[in-house]
Amino acid sequence: MRACRVAALALVTLLAACGAPGGAPPPPSTRAPDPVPSTLRVEVLGRGLEHPWDVGFLPDGTALIAQRPGRLALLADTSPGAQLRPVRADLDDVLAEGEGGLLGLVVHPDFADSRRFVTCQTHQEDGRAVDVRLVTWRLADDGGSAERVGPPLLTGLPVNANGRHSGCRPTLAEDGSLLVTTGDAADPRAAQDRAGLGGKVLRMDLRTGEPAPGNPFLDAPNPAERLLFSYGHRNPQGIAPRPGGQVFVAEHGPDSDDEINLLRAGGNHGWDPSRGGRSDTYDESVPMTDLRRFPDAVPAVWSSGRSTEAVCAATFLTGPRWDRFDGMLAVTALKGSKLLLFGLGPDGTVREVLVPPELDGLHGRLRAARQGPDGALYVTTSNGTDDRILRITSA
Repeated sequence: MRACRVAALALVTLLAACGAPGGAPPPPSTRAPDPVPSTLRVEVLGRGLEHPWDVGFLPDGTALIAQRPGRLALLADTSPGAQLRPVRADLDDVLAEGEGGLLGLVVHPDFADSRRFVTCQTHQEDGRAVDVRLVTWRLADDGGSAERVGPPLLTGLPVNANGRHSGCRPTLAEDGSLLVTTGDAADPRAAQDRAGLGGKVLRMDLRTGEPAPGNPFLDAPNPAERLLFSYGHRNPQGIAPRPGGQVFVAEHGPDSDDEINLLRAGGNHGWDPSRGGRSDTYDESVPMTDLRRFPDAVPAVWSSGRSTEAVCAATFLTGPRWDRFDGMLAVTALKGSKLLLFGLGPDGTVREVLVPPELDGLHGRLRAARQGPDGALYVTTSNGTDDRILRITSA
């Protein structure tokens, strides 16, 4: 049976045909999988959503769903056909344009007492794009409404009026700190500007928004720089802490080279469409990781190569129920309409890439990915109409 399960997936370990831009060694790239038998069980839970961006599980077995147009919903349970009901909340200031809107969501670990959760959202005032910000909410006891708690946890993340490259995925690290991916808002200088919050991974205190202890730039005079964990990113929308301390990010490339990156504290991941500040235009012909301009930049552990999958959310599959897939990194793809499973070595190198056939083009664009308290993987579709929540388990 174990051998059959291994054979039931497309295993991709081919190296890219040409070297990676900037002189990096070519990381493994993907190819189309061969037709193979099914190995995962996929159940449709809630449906009728619109671009559900993230999922947050609550202690009572329900789940919050953030939808990009600026709506929250509550999933009654994790059984097929579960009821979805709207959560009333004042989201009129959400700038729902292009890639922007109501984005990532994270539930406070003390939710049973505080009822708090945090959203990432693009913000407008009188129709004018202002920023991307983190907002803390309290869910009513009956789950029917949510109210804002205090001022925003963080403001000032750059925003593009058309919503381009908004990021923004929050998640909790193993030590309890809040990790947040931020897009560069298609600003050519943002990713390399350590005094700004765009094109970064931030690390902060979930309750106060202050820099987390141990951040690499805590002594910087600029308050924004103290929040940084890494920089030089384009538009990372997936972040996954690995049991044991490593953190991986899934990042959108331009028309090539989507990346999976293993973060390094204080590391520059090499995206610079300003060409060292010489260009005021957003030059997307530059390498995703420019090792010629930045010899000390952190190379990606995986690249999609000459095409893109539009990789999105990321999470680790953990627990004995996953058998062959225990410990693998699960990454959704929008353009590719598939789920990618990465087998990683202890040092974070990619050893294999699997594409389960039952999540390869059968459900359309895939966006959110969170492992639930029951150990199952929960994925959302992002097709714009009748979007769904999928519950995935090992068959």
